[in-house]
Amino acid sequence: MRTRWWGLLLGFFPWLAEAATPPAPAREASPPATSSGTWHSLLRMEATTLALLPRSDAGSDDGFAQLEPTLIIDGGADFGVNVGAPVRLRLWGGGERADVVRREDWDSVSDWGQLVRGLKLGSDHAPVGVWLGALESYSLLSGHLVRRYSNRLNPDYHPAGGFFTGTLGPLYTEAFASDVLGARLMGVEVAVDVQHVLFGRPREKGRYTLALSAVHDWGRAGGRAPPVTLAHLDGTAVVVVRPDFEAHLLAGWGGRPGRGGAWGAVVGAGADAVTATLDLKLRLEVRRQHGGFRQGSVGPDYELARFQAAGADGVPLADASFPEGYSLCGEAVVGWEAESHGGPWKHLKLSLAAEAFTWGRVDVDGRVAVQLFGRAVELAAKGLAVGLGHPGARYLGAAEVRWRFLGGPLYALSTGGTLLFPAAEGAFLPAAFASVGLGVDDAR
Repeated sequence: MRTRWWGLLLGFFPWLAEAATPPAPAREASPPATSSGTWHSLLRMEATTLALLPRSDAGSDDGFAQLEPTLIIDGGADFGVNVGAPVRLRLWGGGERADVVRREDWDSVSDWGQLVRGLKLGSDHAPVGVWLGALESYSLLSGHLVRRYSNRLNPDYHPAGGFFTGTLGPLYTEAFASDVLGARLMGVEVAVDVQHVLFGRPREKGRYTLALSAVHDWGRAGGRAPPVTLAHLDGTAVVVVRPDFEAHLLAGWGGRPGRGGAWGAVVGAGADAVTATLDLKLRLEVRRQHGGFRQGSVGPDYELARFQAAGADGVPLADASFPEGYSLCGEAVVGWEAESHGGPWKHLKLSLAAEAFTWGRVDVDGRVAVQLFGRAVELAAKGLAVGLGHPGARYLGAAEVRWRFLGGPLYALSTGGTLLFPAAEGAFLPAAFASVGLGVDDAR
């Protein structure tokens, strides 16, 4: 699973446009494996103009010159560091008392976490591993409490998250925090290898597992919001095992401790296929929601929903009354690398998830990136739609283009998209952003 750690930290080409800023490298194609003791580095500087455009008569347009230094050090399979952050220098807007540097980017302790984009100690193959940095599309193991979560969706909140993984005999543990500098969202999941416990160390690990997970949000950083606690029990059985393919069945039950009648159940199946050119993950689940609980509550829009959930109620997610019913949830993650018939080398990364509820609501989250012409050109886009089919639906989107000149260190970049800024009493100020500029890097 080294791809997971590399994708979070050390890819040279970003494939997700982070809200209001050219993105840091995150979850993309793994670079070639490095041998023990081999070190590599990348030094980068980007200079762009950035315009924030509130879609409201009360808001004023803000323009910035943005400088973004980045330093990446790769120390092999078990160590890596990625540091840097955008510095936005005001060009126009903001009124007479506006600061030269955009104040909202650095006005809390948590915002200083953005300096660390990635710090990797260990890997999924090591007994212990630690990751610190931005969380993008993060899932906590089974994914029934935390799935496809991003801790940077709020444009004025830039925390460094982290997760810890550990293996001890038949036990595998993963714990995470969305903000290592503030009292916010934390969770843990412990999985036990049932075959290992009953019959000793198996030839193939993790074929039959039971897992217990719990998540709690204190709601004290990144803006005040009501606290919430969730728990879930899962069982998984891998029914097909081949060198390049696995298929599994799963079932689970969860709820909200301290809130009677709030529970949910799930059954489903998944498959993973890995070849020299293809990395494919598929998942399909049938879910039952009851009493206000739902699987995937901590999802891609959680950093906004904690203030105001999508829908007509206008209340925080912790207080929202989620309708009872069933849903069908599917997810596909595809990574593809190959040579086209015309010759240029290509890379494609696609991640798409959708959930349709029996009472008429649909949620969709997707992102795609493609690299063409020997990685000289990169196109990336992402979109989020929550609550489709009902009043108060929420939409967000962003896109990015990068073009490297003649195979050299200089490249041009342009990004644009939509934002939602949390305002008073849980409301949101819709806005758009656009930027264009140049970057230069040096890899050693």
